[in-house]
Amino acid sequence: MPRAKKPEPPRRIRIRKNDVVKVIGGRDKGKTGRVISVDRGSGRLIVEGVNIIKRHTKANPAQQIKGGIAEREGSIHASNVMILTSGGVPTRVGFKVETAGGKARRVRIARKTGETLDKKG
Repeated sequence: MPRAKKPEPPRRIRIRKNDVVKVIGGRDKGKTGRVISVDRGSGRLIVEGVNIIKRHTKANPAQQIKGGIAEREGSIHASNVMILTSGGVPTRVGFKVETAGGKARRVRIARKTGETLDKKG
């Protein structure tokens, strides 16, 4: 009997949900969109309007499923996207430790412009 594979540790992805990213590689190179979800286990993310795939679904009236061709976003690897700053400049992500009121927290910053990428809230 084959030995079970060890689960891979989650990858360090510096992109979060609701970030605006630009695709830098692949079929949809140049497109921009908002991140819908992030899968840290596989290192992939789903971006709005990017990597559209078609699914042929069979109608099932019992579960109110309409048949036909449904279009939805497929996942894209995190290495194929770059985060956009508020000015729309693609950049790498760095970290800076900010101390506010005695509490230290890591804040994501844009490597190109130095601006903070995290929304305060």
